[in-house]
Amino acid sequence: MTACHARGRNPGVARAARVLSLAGEHAALWLLVGLAGAVVDGARRDAWLRATALTGGAHVASMGVKRVVRRARPAHVAPLVRTAGRHSFPSSHAASAAAAAVAYGALGVRAVPPLAAAVCLSRLVVGVHYPSDVAAGAALGAVTARAGARWMRKGRP
Repeated sequence: MTACHARGRNPGVARAARVLSLAGEHAALWLLVGLAGAVVDGARRDAWLRATALTGGAHVASMGVKRVVRRARPAHVAPLVRTAGRHSFPSSHAASAAAAAVAYGALGVRAVPPLAAAVCLSRLVVGVHYPSDVAAGAALGAVTARAGARWMRKGRP
């Protein structure tokens, strides 16, 4: 984590990490992507809406786990962003990002997985998560989206 956070000393890297962190707050980026997909791709609107629900569901699930685990955020580094809460495990940003990568990736959107990985990495650069927080969040998000994959594609030929 310290090596990733050290990258934040570069002003360009810090700025990009802040933007990605802000965009991923409360799964906003991923929910907007899903709703835009539903509007643009009318033929698969229901699949897009279900994928969006899975992404939001992963975010909500991670918040529930946070309330149970209650792990404090890293205190050994100065964070580059403010956070919505005090707890870090699992990363809700990583949960929604991984869920979006799986769900929207299944719909053929190739740009989401690398963007999702960047959002996950940004949480380490800005210094608000331990690597295990991000890994656990990503696993939770991916499992959530994968578990709902059949439901997401319901009605699709």
